Amino acid sequence: MNRRFEMFHYRQVLLRRRQGDSDRDIARSKTMGRRKLALVRETASNRGWLAPDTPLPTDAEQAEVFSRDSMAALLPPSCVSPLEAWREQIVQWHAAGIQGTTILSALERNHGYRGSTSSIYRFLKQIKAGEVPDVPMRLEFKPGEAAQIDFGAGPTLTDVHTGEIHKTWYFVMTLCWSRHQYVELVRDQTIATWLQCHRHAFEWFNGIPERLIIDNPKCAIVRACLYEPEVQRAYAQCAEGYGFRIDPCPPRDPQKKGIVESGSQVRKEQLRAAARLPRPRRRQPPGTRLGHGRGRRSHPRHYAPAASGQLHRH
Repeated sequence: MNRRFEMFHYRQVLLRRRQGDSDRDIARSKTMGRRKLALVRETASNRGWLAPDTPLPTDAEQAEVFSRDSMAALLPPSCVSPLEAWREQIVQWHAAGIQGTTILSALERNHGYRGSTSSIYRFLKQIKAGEVPDVPMRLEFKPGEAAQIDFGAGPTLTDVHTGEIHKTWYFVMTLCWSRHQYVELVRDQTIATWLQCHRHAFEWFNGIPERLIIDNPKCAIVRACLYEPEVQRAYAQCAEGYGFRIDPCPPRDPQKKGIVESGSQVRKEQLRAAARLPRPRRRQPPGTRLGHGRGRRSHPRHYAPAASGQLHRH
């Protein structure tokens, strides 16, 4: 297992070497292994950092000398991954979201690489260790405050009698506080279908959230805009009648409704898997309501309709 060392580890090694400790003494304290200590000692000795009368190097100087690339040049050939020859290309593929098995196939096809899949994943792990992690922002909501909606492509269904292939879409509404979810499979993305799915979801939840966070589908938003999005007229009338507020996400920024996006990926895989199963005895036509993810029996314990039609916690 490769261990990642910080600059203060190297600084502690330099201090102890100046105090007269041997590699064996330092390795006994679990600070660093003896092989690594030998490389650090040789590098520091060549630069004069072990002399007591010289100042210790700064963190920037240590980072320049003890970086992965610099230390890899001091390792024997048996300890250097053969993937180092294509590091730049692998980093670009990894940044583009290409999977490790696909990278392995490309290296085998283009460069004749004969390594294992584990070597690819070990190399990608080293790349990830040097990356700055993305810090997500947690979305906090009160009970009944908001729901998020996704309207994405579903599986293609084949009519067993005529052989006709039908394209489908799935409508997903997720309550932001409880994560209860309603899913409906439909055959089109028309305005009438969009409004009908809203009505079915409100009937299923037995209430209406105060705010609906949506993407920018044409059946809801005529013109997507960061500051003044233009809402479709029928949808605006629907919001006025039910008493909810439309809150579209900024263009090309679906992370603002990450709750329903993450749940939609699970539902999408379930629907695709169901489409590959044998046909049941009784078929349900498209437009069948699939319900939410946690079962209807648990729903009344979290929400109950008030006189205004809003959702409230018991």
